[in-house]
Amino acid sequence: MRVFIVIILSIILSAILAQSYFFIKERNRLKTDSDNLNSRLQALLKENADLQSDIEYFSHPENLEKELKSRFNYKKPGEKMMIIVP
Repeated sequence: MRVFIVIILSIILSAILAQSYFFIKERNRLKTDSDNLNSRLQALLKENADLQSDIEYFSHPENLEKELKSRFNYKKPGEKMMIIVP
């Protein structure tokens, strides 16, 4: 009878240990996923702050005109453009 109880307790203990192993494995996977999502969140928050800064900068007409002139060779009607080659 004692051997039978030891065998049953061993089976129960094995089942508990197996479940513990799977829970720990799942927890580690979820922690890795969480860390990846947190780093992605930080990158997106930084990108959002940069975009907000650009919106603020380009909301002023003089800055927008300056960027248009430098990037796209924009000129107002009546202005003359000079291209200086080094």
